[in-house]
Amino acid sequence: MDQLTAYLTQGAFLTVVLLVLGQLFLAFIAFLIVRSIGKRVISTGFDRMQTQRNMSLGRVKTLEKLSLNIFSYVLIFVLVTIIAGIFELPIGGLIAGAGVIGLAIGFGAQGLVSDVVTGFFLLLEKQIDVDDYVTAAGIDGVVEEVGLRTTQIRGFDGTLHFVPNREISSVSNHSRGNMRALIDMSISYDDNIDDAIAVMQNVCDKIALEDETIIEGPNVIGVQGLGDSDVVIRIIAKTENMMQWAVERKLRKELKEALDANDIEIPFPHQVYIEKK
Repeated sequence: MDQLTAYLTQGAFLTVVLLVLGQLFLAFIAFLIVRSIGKRVISTGFDRMQTQRNMSLGRVKTLEKLSLNIFSYVLIFVLVTIIAGIFELPIGGLIAGAGVIGLAIGFGAQGLVSDVVTGFFLLLEKQIDVDDYVTAAGIDGVVEEVGLRTTQIRGFDGTLHFVPNREISSVSNHSRGNMRALIDMSISYDDNIDDAIAVMQNVCDKIALEDETIIEGPNVIGVQGLGDSDVVIRIIAKTENMMQWAVERKLRKELKEALDANDIEIPFPHQVYIEKK
């Protein structure tokens, strides 16, 4: 009789274990399905929003990533709650305890609260968006993600910087509007300044016709400075955003070739040795 009771107890125990495992399996399957469907719905919704409201791509990416993060956090919380229910844990007590712990963390982790508040206003005031070229917390780069706690900035050397939002005391956004391309070219004191300016302006006019990214100019402004061995002439152009460096590189190449073709010297340091006998 005792052996039969033991068999029945073991059978009941295995039944309970299998039932719990089955519920956990179903919960995880449902979690994966809902997460997949939710991500697809959010992405589709923001694609439609971009088309209907004519929003910038960077702004859409920023809000989409933030919404996906919030959705994932909520979904994980729901999964934890379901698992607690499967194991018949007091859900109400867990939620109340989580609230107390969260309140204690809020008082202790002032930096975290500052991160969230700063991140909220960064998003609300549209200070930065994904794909913007910015200078923030002393870091130059392209924004890859804007979150409520951290902002991810990809440096031009490929480094990904995770910047806590509380450290972003000021933001310089270089992606709002057209940019300036600036070139300083040097000629020697022996060359005629007016002739050199005319040659440079011809090159600038030619490039302006060829390059569609140039909005205004390029124009030769005139003599910018008088160096120890050179006369500095400045050229300025207005370009589409993020195209200023390409225009500057092209201008330097074309101007150098044009000055060489017209026998206008670009000075470089010389050393003269005098031997006494």
